Amino acid sequence: MNTTRLNSDRWIAAGFDALRQAGPQALAAEPLARRLGTTKGSFYWHFKDVPAYHAELLARWQTDALTQLADMRQQDGPADRRLRDFGLGMLADLTEPSLRVWAQSLPDVARALARIDAERLSHLEDLLRQLGLGNPDFARALLAALIGLPQVTASGGDTSAAAFEILVDTVLALE
Repeated sequence: MNTTRLNSDRWIAAGFDALRQAGPQALAAEPLARRLGTTKGSFYWHFKDVPAYHAELLARWQTDALTQLADMRQQDGPADRRLRDFGLGMLADLTEPSLRVWAQSLPDVARALARIDAERLSHLEDLLRQLGLGNPDFARALLAALIGLPQVTASGGDTSAAAFEILVDTVLALE
């Protein structure tokens, strides 16, 4: 057993790791305690129950996503570079694809993702307007691509980031 005293931040970090590696079913007290080499008692010392833990995990992800978006909105530079940075930042979140799987069975997760997606869509629309592209369907298509790209295995070593860059180049050629 782990003799290091755990805090809620360690439990949350372990939850994000578990979610990415094993999916939502790993977000229970017993598997998380095993992952951390401790007892379930430590889990219940920090969290009232598993739903409270899930709520905290989701709140932390949502806060981080909103902070990242706020930082992006404050970013200076050409709109095309900010568009690319936005997409690459979103693709760098390795937890989000697992959250989207979890959202299929937990409405709270689906609502949190919908809130973040609405904020992201608004930001994309703003960036595209700055580039002379006022059709909101372009923003929707870019957001859909960013959500879906991590789910598609690329051939030949291409990455989601490279595919997004090509998509942005294509959209920008339309202006």
